[in-house]
Amino acid sequence: MSTSRIEDRVLSFFQNHGKRAFRAKEVAKRLDLTDRKDYEAAAAAIESLEKRGLIQAAGSKRYSYRPPENHMEGRLSVHPDGFGFVTVEGWDDDFYVRSRRMGTALDGDRVKVATVAAKKGDQRREVEVVDVVERSRQSAVGTFEHSGSFATVTPDDRRLTHDIFVDLDTVGQAKDGDKVVVSIDAFDKRGSAPRGRLISVIGRADDPAVQTLSVALSVGAIDGFSREAEAEAARAEVRIDKATLKAREDFRHRRVFTIDPVDAKDFDDALHVHALGNGHFEVGVHIADVSHYVPEGSALDRDAIEKGTSVYLVDRVMPMLPEHLSNNVCSLRPDEDRLAFSCIFELDEHGNVIEFRPAETIIRSQQRFAYEDAQRLIDGADHELAEDVRTLARLARSMRRSRFEKGSVNFDLPEIRVVLDEKGHPVDIVLRERHEANQLIEEYMLLANRSVAEHFGDEKFGGFIFRVHDVPNAERIARLASYMKAFGLRVEHRDGSITPQALNSLLEHVKDTPQEAIIEQAALRAMSRAVYAIDNIGHYGLALDAYTHFTSPIRRYPDLIVHRLVKAHLNGLGRPSPGALDEMASHCTEREQIATQAERESVKLKQVEYARMHVGDEFDGVISGLTRFGIFIELPKLLIEGLIHVRDMDGDFYEYIEEEYVLRGRKSGRTYKLGQEVRVKIASASMENREIDFVFA
Repeated sequence: MSTSRIEDRVLSFFQNHGKRAFRAKEVAKRLDLTDRKDYEAAAAAIESLEKRGLIQAAGSKRYSYRPPENHMEGRLSVHPDGFGFVTVEGWDDDFYVRSRRMGTALDGDRVKVATVAAKKGDQRREVEVVDVVERSRQSAVGTFEHSGSFATVTPDDRRLTHDIFVDLDTVGQAKDGDKVVVSIDAFDKRGSAPRGRLISVIGRADDPAVQTLSVALSVGAIDGFSREAEAEAARAEVRIDKATLKAREDFRHRRVFTIDPVDAKDFDDALHVHALGNGHFEVGVHIADVSHYVPEGSALDRDAIEKGTSVYLVDRVMPMLPEHLSNNVCSLRPDEDRLAFSCIFELDEHGNVIEFRPAETIIRSQQRFAYEDAQRLIDGADHELAEDVRTLARLARSMRRSRFEKGSVNFDLPEIRVVLDEKGHPVDIVLRERHEANQLIEEYMLLANRSVAEHFGDEKFGGFIFRVHDVPNAERIARLASYMKAFGLRVEHRDGSITPQALNSLLEHVKDTPQEAIIEQAALRAMSRAVYAIDNIGHYGLALDAYTHFTSPIRRYPDLIVHRLVKAHLNGLGRPSPGALDEMASHCTEREQIATQAERESVKLKQVEYARMHVGDEFDGVISGLTRFGIFIELPKLLIEGLIHVRDMDGDFYEYIEEEYVLRGRKSGRTYKLGQEVRVKIASASMENREIDFVFA
């Protein structure tokens, strides 16, 4: 094949794969260039295309497409202050958009942009929106107000910076101050406002339950189910007939149990351990067999795809499947026969896998443990299943130790639990305790997920969905290292390339310090984001060559997809096309990000409400950020962050020294720096803006 022809094919390949990165060998394999001369020509083509700026290096000898600067499409993210950033496939950094150059684009839209000449000394790459390619939002959630001849809705999502004018014929029974859902039908002219119809009334804006639901809906979470899906769910029931017994392995004779949070209702995983005569152990990781009850193409399946995942808000769960399935038929409840899709392992005394096989099974959980209950057994309490729990814990310790030795990054971010009263108002914020029992479950879920990916992700079986985590971006790591210097910490890296061991060293160094949460969050932000993909690039954070999600099909749609893919292989059936799987993987990633945002925003809402109830109270805090206009403070025990404005500090004039991350008083010489422990008082808290202001105590 001619050199020019190979170069054309290589460029076309990168163009068709957006910002995905590939090594030369992967490109040659995908293009079926098996001849050595053709492979060498492909490698030379990649080198040539990079020099000409048509593709770009993406780390670890991988390359991705680089779109032309003067004609780009990307996704717009709008800041509440009106400016925005456009993310373009193939570019590491986002492009800046001033509010006056936003046109009629809204947050989340796919837009076409053109580059703008930068002002002298301005290093930001700046663009203007020239066209809206695709609207991302068809509706918004906000506060309704009727004013004479017109009505408006002010969006809760502050990234939607325009009020929406409402067709008066659709107002119905809505009252001023109601939280409502409004469509976005038209936004044709910059300087005007979006127009739409009132779709539904959620409830009164001062109702805590309405506030939480509104926050979730405003970022794209989906509540409720279609009538068809509810009807299908209502008809579902557990049937253990002769045909089912014949088709499945029966593990009801094993001592199976579940370990979950104390308030959990959907039990989608269970364990058993059985000593073998050779000193090894049979371990069963039993997962709810959701695919048995949710056929592809059914109304249940369509609703589950649309949601993508369950959403765990501060005061409720917005489930992916109707409650009759998620909390009953599929849930591995104690003392009830249930269908499972199980990973059966033979492990040696160190937790190494000797043998693995998947199996469609029947189980009967003998006990439902909360994490606290299981921890008491690990610590020596008596119970008929105590020895089983302690055996699994001992094996999990070995697996965990081995995982970190191989380079898995030890992120152990603190989480909070907001305690609510019967009306939904926060009465306390406490750090969630993580026990060894939590780590026990984590290890066996990791074991099942990686084993399924290793055994069934091979290309010879057809398409597959992986959970992938790319190597960290070099520029972000360099920025992290600079940020850590301000804390007096050193991050070992080479031109932005960092080893998991170096990250673990940093995390271990700050463990149990007031700065721990701030530094762990900063390190996490420097990482690439884990996503679902059909192209396996491995999982950097877990130091695994292959990983997937298999263990939570009640609450995550990708796990349900993987169950179906594995079953298809076991039963000799075909798999969906790579194109269809790729589309589903991208959709699931997007839905996961929406769920994460909804969950965080619901917690933040209650944190701000809690702060508003404690205006004037003093707390210990840590400086987490510094700017020209003030100091960001985090309260480690509450994981609440707020701002001390420079105007609210003492009468000195403070200068921001950016390279040192320091604010210094011109008269007094008083210095404030990152990581410094301070005593602060809550000055105010805005529920509307979800912002907290502090002053020094």
